[in-house]
Amino acid sequence: MTTAPAVERPVRPQARPELDPAGQGVPERVLVAVFTGIPFLALFAAIPLAWTSGWLGWSDVVLTAVFYFLSAGGITVGYHRYFTHGSFKAKRPLKIFMAIAGSMAMEGPIITWVADHRRHHKHSDKEMDPHSPWRFGDDWKALGKGLLWAHYGWLFDGNRTNKERFAKDLLNDKDISAIHRWFPGLVAVSMILPGVLGGLMTMSWHGAVTGFLWAGLVRITLVHHVTWAINSICHTFGKEDFEVRDKSRNVWWLAIPSLGESWHNLHHSDPTCARHGVLKGQVDISARVIWAFEKAGWAYDVRWPNEDRLASRRVKQDA
Repeated sequence: MTTAPAVERPVRPQARPELDPAGQGVPERVLVAVFTGIPFLALFAAIPLAWTSGWLGWSDVVLTAVFYFLSAGGITVGYHRYFTHGSFKAKRPLKIFMAIAGSMAMEGPIITWVADHRRHHKHSDKEMDPHSPWRFGDDWKALGKGLLWAHYGWLFDGNRTNKERFAKDLLNDKDISAIHRWFPGLVAVSMILPGVLGGLMTMSWHGAVTGFLWAGLVRITLVHHVTWAINSICHTFGKEDFEVRDKSRNVWWLAIPSLGESWHNLHHSDPTCARHGVLKGQVDISARVIWAFEKAGWAYDVRWPNEDRLASRRVKQDA
């Protein structure tokens, strides 16, 4: 009796519990393109207007600076150091304020952002890192492609981080879950409010238009690209002062615009530390904001740098 040959069954790809099975659909990618692309195009339109009389006034400069600091600080102090890494504890009003301020940077809903960043730290510069510039290899062509991926391309990746796995604490927080759902409305506020304030400050429609242009669109794209530069530039170039298992580096010229986030090497060496710029001359504006919150009694249990811990992690210098 002849035995029938075994039928080979197709091998199904192994499910990855760290990824959301639903993935990212085409409509979401279109929205990402719109809300990152239009502000970037506005920057190119605004540059020649800056030299045109009446298109960059004192109200525009003030509003752009205020909204930049508010939204970028919402990312660095709120989304990053507080919600992702628990570098300090915050009273409820401050917690809510930081979540709203971070949402106004238009970098995605808070729980999505935190889940992505926690996955980044777990797999930094390895296969499952959502935005490593070393994704395609380490020769110059692969690295060039990787820099584009880490800076912007990863936003269109069909894979999405599993929020249940990486941010269950925030899903269980009623305040944060509500702010996560309100993200589209907060995006609208972030876009419209600068124009409204610009109009009121100058009592003119022209001031409303320039306020929307500079403190709305231009400010948003500046915050975006400074944040994304931490993913790309600070994992490729710069100085390694502390021992790490990845490619994170310190980039001094990004320190001011990133509010201290570009002291990225120490951050990956000691992720829960509230201050990233710990060496002499390393300006860390976000750490000063946390210090001010602590002095006001709004923040507590701040994880400031420990000298012995830092010394143990310093890169050994050649004699």
